[in-house]
Amino acid sequence: MAQGKARQREQLAYLTARILAEDGSLDFDQARRKAARQAGVHKAQHLPDKHEIEAALRSWQSLYQGQELPQRRAQLRRLALKIMQRFEEFNPYLVGAVLSGHPGTHCDITIQLYSDFQKELEIVLLNQRIEVSGQSRAVKLGERTFNVEIYSFDEEGVVINLHVFPKNAERLIPKNTDKRALDRARIRQLQELINQEDCNISAA
Repeated sequence: MAQGKARQREQLAYLTARILAEDGSLDFDQARRKAARQAGVHKAQHLPDKHEIEAALRSWQSLYQGQELPQRRAQLRRLALKIMQRFEEFNPYLVGAVLSGHPGTHCDITIQLYSDFQKELEIVLLNQRIEVSGQSRAVKLGERTFNVEIYSFDEEGVVINLHVFPKNAERLIPKNTDKRALDRARIRQLQELINQEDCNISAA
């Protein structure tokens, strides 16, 4: 029985990884729920955790996207850095697959911003002549729930999602459903990551 459950988790991790790699617009939780629906799995204890999915994703991309992945990752990180610099006054953080290093084929870039005044951001978007679509989403941080505005737009053929939190939420790190903190990077940290990647490419 235990072996069967482990096998099911492994299969679900692989299916989730394939969805992430081929879609790219979904986060871990969304891809995992989609994989569970496709497989007809409804019990949470049968679902793979983030580390199992990341391992399956590394394996899948190494097998099917090994040559193109480093170049696409570098391009998306440089684009993310450019966007973050344009919104530096809102304390931007990069999160998601572009930061973790395993972006899918059609991966979005997700950036967290912090502001108590939505109009300030809207003015910046207007001044930069950026046409956006907007939506709201409830996000729980610790014991508090925030109504987060999400502004999306296209930049160089990539969808950029700006998640706008109130300033007092910056110290509260968003968590995924595994209760682990999501990795996030400031401008300086992302620049260091890009510099390190450039060094690795030069040394190769």
